[in-house]
Amino acid sequence: MTYASTGQRSAENRISPIFLALAAILLASGWALAASWGNMRVGVFLFVVSGWMVSLCLHEYAHARTALAGGDLTVGTKGYLTLNPLKYGHVVLSFVLPVVFVIMGGIGLPGGAVYIERDRIAGRLKHSLISAAGPLVNVLFGVVTLVLVSGGWFDDPDVPSVLGEYAFTVSPLPAALAFLAYLQVTAAILNLLPVPGLDGYGIVEPWLSYKVRRAVAPYAPYGMLLLFALMWQSQVGQWMYDLVSGIFDLFGVDSRYIGLGHELFSFWKD
Repeated sequence: MTYASTGQRSAENRISPIFLALAAILLASGWALAASWGNMRVGVFLFVVSGWMVSLCLHEYAHARTALAGGDLTVGTKGYLTLNPLKYGHVVLSFVLPVVFVIMGGIGLPGGAVYIERDRIAGRLKHSLISAAGPLVNVLFGVVTLVLVSGGWFDDPDVPSVLGEYAFTVSPLPAALAFLAYLQVTAAILNLLPVPGLDGYGIVEPWLSYKVRRAVAPYAPYGMLLLFALMWQSQVGQWMYDLVSGIFDLFGVDSRYIGLGHELFSFWKD
């Protein structure tokens, strides 16, 4: 009995080959960019998409791991602790749509969260911490990428970024890292907004009355789509860019790297 239980727990925590493949693509494309090997713009695309997917997996894992600590023991049997994107609540909401948002508008929006059995968890604070765990991963991811860019670790004057006939002094890997950092920072900010369907609302929801929660519940599926529409088609997108640019300035990173990284990422435009 003990052996079987231990083996089951081991399987529940075993890292998925799919996640390992995403991490391998991230590292391989990063190496290719640093070594100026292969098509630069395709390399930036692969680096950003794989990095974004890795961060989404870690985002959902943080929700699940915090829920496990809070009392929901079912997250393991559901496969949430394996970092397998196919095991999460809704693949389209959690991964397909966020990647589509990046490709269409260069916007970092999170996807749907894992399914937590909230009735197994006692205490409003625990529920809030479960919702906050995901965005905190994006914050950490964004800080790490910004530190890497500001430190100039991957900036090589012999490997310039090239767009058409123009060569830029910054290398493609720092530009890709800056664009990935932009996605992480925007995802963290947007996801912490108290909008139904996003983690920011999940943080405050336990503290609301039952009447308010019931009234808001029908609108939860549309929160993410509404934010995307506002970011893409209104002044809100410019406000967000200005806010993120200010954060880049705090880390000593030129916000123009964002635009360069986005242009390199969008290889299909040429």
